Amino acid sequence: MKNKDFLWGNSVSSMQTEGAWNEEGKGLSVYDMRKMPENLSDWKVGIDEYHRYEEDFDLMKELGMNCYRFSISWSRVNPTGDGEFNEAGIQYYERFINALISRGIEPMICLYHFDMPFNLAEKYNGFLSKHVVDAFIRYSIEMVKRFEKKVKWWISFNEQNHYFDSKSFRLSGYLNGEKTLEELYQIYHNVMYSHACVANYIHENTECKIGGMVAYSDTYPHTCHPKDILISRKWDEFVNYNTLDAFTSKGYSKEVMNYIKTKNLKVDMTEEELKEIQKVTSDFLSLSYYRTNTFDHTLLPENEEVAPNYYLDYCLKKNPYLVETEWGWQIDPDGYRDVLNKVYQRYRLPVFSIENGIGVIEKWDGENMIEDDYRIDFHEKHIQAMKKAIDEDGVEIIGYLGWGMIDILSSQGDMDKRYGVVYVNRDNKNMLDLKRVKKRSFDWLKQVIHTNGASIGANVNQRGGK
Repeated sequence: MKNKDFLWGNSVSSMQTEGAWNEEGKGLSVYDMRKMPENLSDWKVGIDEYHRYEEDFDLMKELGMNCYRFSISWSRVNPTGDGEFNEAGIQYYERFINALISRGIEPMICLYHFDMPFNLAEKYNGFLSKHVVDAFIRYSIEMVKRFEKKVKWWISFNEQNHYFDSKSFRLSGYLNGEKTLEELYQIYHNVMYSHACVANYIHENTECKIGGMVAYSDTYPHTCHPKDILISRKWDEFVNYNTLDAFTSKGYSKEVMNYIKTKNLKVDMTEEELKEIQKVTSDFLSLSYYRTNTFDHTLLPENEEVAPNYYLDYCLKKNPYLVETEWGWQIDPDGYRDVLNKVYQRYRLPVFSIENGIGVIEKWDGENMIEDDYRIDFHEKHIQAMKKAIDEDGVEIIGYLGWGMIDILSSQGDMDKRYGVVYVNRDNKNMLDLKRVKKRSFDWLKQVIHTNGASIGANVNQRGGK
């Protein structure tokens, strides 16, 4: 990479890593209260990073990482979400951030990664409520005030475009209701207004940098049938561009606003809120990327109109040209390059790639190194695609952060789905000793980072995927 200040690092969330679910005044989150199937885990221990972060940061330093993106647990610093702040929780993050900085690792804070305080979910149905919007803005501004001198990089919501698809209800703290289309649109607007208030506060009062984040999976038409092309475009407009436009002073998509009008959706959007959103600028645009999707219009029900927000639930088709992971996610490095271009060329803002990786079922035998050539192959091909986007296409990229590079519990509570170059010795039911064990990919990634990506390319076509 030509940029000597390029950021290499790791991304995680608090509920998937920290554990310590009831220590030092932490309140309950929706994850603490979620009932799990027998074959999965809860999140009460995670990988115990609350007590082991020094060890994990040492591993990151050894790798050469210079950035760590983590989330603050809202209920750890404010147990009810809208009450008094918990100084013990805030001091934990103070120590956490200091430990990163002392190792030359830049902290990046995400303010909300799906872990709504249970009190706000139970009483107000999460982000469906304006009360929760106000509580989030208050919490966020307090965190900015506490950490602005030490933390340069901020995002408000992880994968914010998911609040405009069917995942929204699970991610927003919504517990009760019929999950109507109007409620979906209300949640999305409330989340976007929350982001706007936080981003505008940061730009008006600090020297920090903040940008919006989307989960971007490029969507291909299954055939050249015009309806396959149409639904793929509409999905991109509603779920991706509508969010990115709002991050960049354009406001909501005209197509989306017209859909609200023609479908007579009752969405509480005040003029003041829309003006606040119109003011939003981004210092960068960040994204997660794991796969691409392929849409087939013939999978839509014949006698039922489906909102574009739900096309992914109906139209997904396997792409015969791609291999897939054990979770059915299709691996597509060229799609990664395309997404980086679509974001940068349209908005001309630096792109920060803050999640990428492959989840694989792995078991350690207690003695021998895990030979994860499939993980090396995945990251090598994606980093090579990123380098082409930079060198050949002119895309400005701030950094590349892998997801869960030290194994973490998945967002579905599955420890079998592992992304890391470091194995954490626990499974879904047994905590074992939580020992950190380097996989083969550890030394490979170390070389990549220490050469600032120059080592990528020599063996990129010599390994098979998994």
